[in-house]
Amino acid sequence: MSGRREQQAEKREEDLPAYFAALGTGSPKPRQKYGGMFCNVEGAFENKTLDFESLRGEKRDSQPPSRSDLSQRSSDSEGQSEASSGSRSTPLLTPAGPPACPPSDGVAEELFNGCHQSDRLLIKGGKIVNDDQSFYADIYVEDGLIKQIGENLIVPGGIKTVDAYGQLVMPGGIDVHTRLQMPVMGMTSADDFYQGTKAALAGGTTMILDHVFPESGANLLTAYEQWRECADSKACCDYSLHIDITRWHESIKEELEALVKDKGVNSFLVFMAYKDKLQCTDAQMYEIFSIIRELGAIAQVHAENGDIIDEEQKRLLDLEITGPEGHVLSHPEEVETEAVYRAITIAKQANCPLYVTKVMSKGAADVIAQAKRKGTVVYGEPITASLGTDGSHYWSKNWAKAAAFVTSPPISPDPTTPDYLTSLLSCGDLQVVGSAHCAFTTAQKAVGKDNFTLIPEGTNGIEERMSIIWEKCVATGKMDENEFVAVTSTNAAKIFNFYPRKGRVAVGSDADLIIWNPKATVIVSAKTHNSNVEYNVFEGAECHGVPTVVISQGKVVLEDGNLFVSQGTGRFIPRKTFPDFVYKRIKARNRLAEIHGVPRGLYDGPVHDVIVTAKAVAPTPASRIAPCSGKITVPPIRNLHQSGFSLSGSQADDHIARRTAQKIIAPPGGRSNITSLS
Repeated sequence: MSGRREQQAEKREEDLPAYFAALGTGSPKPRQKYGGMFCNVEGAFENKTLDFESLRGEKRDSQPPSRSDLSQRSSDSEGQSEASSGSRSTPLLTPAGPPACPPSDGVAEELFNGCHQSDRLLIKGGKIVNDDQSFYADIYVEDGLIKQIGENLIVPGGIKTVDAYGQLVMPGGIDVHTRLQMPVMGMTSADDFYQGTKAALAGGTTMILDHVFPESGANLLTAYEQWRECADSKACCDYSLHIDITRWHESIKEELEALVKDKGVNSFLVFMAYKDKLQCTDAQMYEIFSIIRELGAIAQVHAENGDIIDEEQKRLLDLEITGPEGHVLSHPEEVETEAVYRAITIAKQANCPLYVTKVMSKGAADVIAQAKRKGTVVYGEPITASLGTDGSHYWSKNWAKAAAFVTSPPISPDPTTPDYLTSLLSCGDLQVVGSAHCAFTTAQKAVGKDNFTLIPEGTNGIEERMSIIWEKCVATGKMDENEFVAVTSTNAAKIFNFYPRKGRVAVGSDADLIIWNPKATVIVSAKTHNSNVEYNVFEGAECHGVPTVVISQGKVVLEDGNLFVSQGTGRFIPRKTFPDFVYKRIKARNRLAEIHGVPRGLYDGPVHDVIVTAKAVAPTPASRIAPCSGKITVPPIRNLHQSGFSLSGSQADDHIARRTAQKIIAPPGGRSNITSLS
């Protein structure tokens, strides 16, 4: 009986198609097995059946390979694995079929004509890391999606195999704050959507959220279309858009509704700084936050006290302080802290979720942390620069170097601030890290060489973001690999409502993946970065942890330090409103926050007479939004406690002052003795 079973098993092996040969032998040594092999996304990928006939490489009547052939292929595969074991730190991209075309000499981004990038990948031997768990498994990618996760996967032939042994397989980074092609004083920032997204991919970021900045008087919808046109033609990776509200006007609600319902935008930013240019009043912020809450979107805020900054800038210029140090001196930490507290207060009153961009100081971070502990729905976003460097460089003797650090809010000159912010990030008081990448060349910065208020604001960071966070948080033991994934991708995807399409390694999710080598190091330098600027604010920083392979839309775009990107391949990712991660608490509070008056009888007691002035009249919504000049007309008020009798017309004695009634005790001529008229 046992002999018969062995013969049947042997026959079944001989009947296997060619593309099942040597399955499971590509990994150099057996992996450790941990609990849990699959991370499924419900409803994201229903049909997992492979059409084997269409994938068969030979004709139907051809003879299947013999068992000896299978054994030979298996030994060949093991030999290749042993040959590559000497360079384990760098994953190898080895096709299962014909050899891949090499990149062209001198142009890392371009491929030889006729070289085809396979849309099928098998990632073997890596440790998959999500925000909530880590486990060892292989990943099969096809058509830009993750189709299978597990061990000993059944996959078709002719696919490329990425050896990720000894490394981490994580979701691609999501940079929630970039400003590519930012218009400033007739200029645009040095990195456009092509150069900026190319730098992002080089650093392990596979999706960005860029800010649309409408110029003065421009319609929000028009600005959105302009950004889409630029990004669609140049972006190398997927992207989405925030909208900046640069001017309040009466039709703002209609524009926001159109962007939310028709354009896939669910986040809008208001400015509390830049007086007489972009700054919103508190009343306007309250109105905007109320509209955003009704639409189910996210309110973002650039938090600084613009009035104080404006006065400080004038004072410093009067003192003839014109260099980059004037920028940080006119933006003390307190103006950011106060504005963050005020923004949180206004958002809480409007019951609107708030996202504070560019958290740069200890005080601002503390305000956010305290508000979160009280249950306020608020999120804080430190940036690469606030975590990776400090503001001592504003006093550099080299003007160009000092100017490269100019951004708002400024990088804190306190050298202990980066460590403090990374601590709050690690414990969950801050949730997301952006780069606020808005780089300008030295010549562009030099527009403000005689007046620091004219220096274009912005720093680099889109390429360095992932490695800086790993170095400052993971390498120091403040957070683990799962928390790293949370702050670099997953939390952003949840807040802005494109999770689990992005931000997770799971069946059905987009195949935006990075293979991360935690032991490799990189030294940041302007000589090697992919940005079009001469200075890098992280110059000389040594970072542990770098991406060795980056996969975007299911295709390898970075391998062995070489980029394979094409402009215009990035897709716009629309976002729906009312993200559960944000709005579950908001909806619950709406139900609990219903206001009811106290039933009581009418008051019929005495009322003191007052003169009603304009200040005593409650402002209407219109007066809050656009207060009109001049005296407010007060409607006549009738006092029922006064007599309604009056003499009509003018009287002869109107010129005589009125006297109060007096009782005559002793009238002139004595008292009368008349007691009767009879």
